[in-house]
Amino acid sequence: MTKFPKNFLWGGATAANQLEGGFDRDGKGVSVADVMPGGKIRFQVLGSEDFDWSLDQDKYIYPNHRGIEHYDRFKEDIALFAEMGFKCYRFSIAWTRIFPKGDETTPNEAGLKFYDALIDECLKYDIEPVVTISHYEMPLHLAKEYGGWKNRQLIEFYERFAKVVLERYQSKVKYWMTFNEINSAFHFPALSQGMVKSTGGGDFKNIVQAWHNQFVASSKAVKIAHELNPDLQIGCMIIYATTYSIDANPVNQLATMVQNQEFNFFCTDVQVRGEYPAFTDRMLAERGIAFSDLEVTNEDLALIKEHTVDYIGFSYYMSSAVTVTDKEAEDVAGNLLGGVRNPFLEASAWGWQIDPEGLRLALNELYNRYQTPLFIVENGLGAIDEVKEDGTIEDDYRIDYLRRHIEAMADAVADGVDLMGYTPWGCIDLVSASTGEMSKRYGFIYVDLDDEGNGTLDRSKKKSFDWYKEVIATNGEQL
Repeated sequence: MTKFPKNFLWGGATAANQLEGGFDRDGKGVSVADVMPGGKIRFQVLGSEDFDWSLDQDKYIYPNHRGIEHYDRFKEDIALFAEMGFKCYRFSIAWTRIFPKGDETTPNEAGLKFYDALIDECLKYDIEPVVTISHYEMPLHLAKEYGGWKNRQLIEFYERFAKVVLERYQSKVKYWMTFNEINSAFHFPALSQGMVKSTGGGDFKNIVQAWHNQFVASSKAVKIAHELNPDLQIGCMIIYATTYSIDANPVNQLATMVQNQEFNFFCTDVQVRGEYPAFTDRMLAERGIAFSDLEVTNEDLALIKEHTVDYIGFSYYMSSAVTVTDKEAEDVAGNLLGGVRNPFLEASAWGWQIDPEGLRLALNELYNRYQTPLFIVENGLGAIDEVKEDGTIEDDYRIDYLRRHIEAMADAVADGVDLMGYTPWGCIDLVSASTGEMSKRYGFIYVDLDDEGNGTLDRSKKKSFDWYKEVIATNGEQL
């Protein structure tokens, strides 16, 4: 019996700000990603009280400026994706290439021409583009001058951006997502909402207001897409971290339920069901907020209800464990959501707990809640890769990680889950979003570049390259 549907979308995923480079080329404006420092201090700096989106060239390294120079080498990279047999390629359109400041009324044609060429290059190899409209790189001008997504004016600016790219590429791009990991703002609004503490990012009311404005903007994009072409598929995109109570204590079970509701389900409830969930008032009240405190109109709610997404895209890297009773429990790292150490799981070099079975649980939890097609658009292992003297890279640890997660996907499909596709993260090495490092590598393709920006940027295949090629060729039968 075939594990995956015949038309299953195997591919890989990247983001413009992490691989393109050329941050000031051909009219591109400065994005929030362009002023994020490199290294393990990245989140520490962004989370400080006095950070104000300043571009301090003397103090920090900015690896996003260079990326891996995909802007000039995209044809080489896509040819490698085609050699692996990609059925699709998930990438994002840099908002600042199209509207450099974000609030202009006329798009930058040079930026659009770059994506014309990139999309055409994908189609040349029969690779289906999967486009994220906004992926952690909103224009810096909108963050500094408008205060980020808490300002309703951004709805208009995003709608204009979405309309331009949807109209331009409607005949070439079928699959879209409105915002990358929209729920990440629960813990870190700088990336997806453009808000830091100095501009209100430490106030949960601002975060929820920003979410509401993003929900409205997302629904406007869905409306535009479906009016252009009813066959266009436009999804939401969240981080999903399967969440366990550390034990059977009912107090911890309740805390786990709350974390699941707030982090894993709040944003998808609104974008998929078209309504704020029943727990919204409780979630806000516990933080001293009433829903009536927010700027929400009846027209907003009607739009959100009428224009829901077609599928759920999500990232899955690790699971999370919860306890409120054990004050000595060891904290662990994660994809913007940590938790406590789960004694049954191993962890990556960056402390992210590895849990393939958690992916099967995630797929079942999401599908049983929403009965909406799912698309795993990020999954992978960040690791340090060693290049041997003969140039080979034996990344068996990555193969093992991906194999186990694909097996979990197959089990979920057997459970009845409607799974559209799988695009492992960082299919080519790129700059880490969480730390700005190159040494935290995810790719099937090695890029010769270190954390200080030294290297040839030459591309070379890792062992996992040929392994994944076989996985795709056999539609997941050969793992």
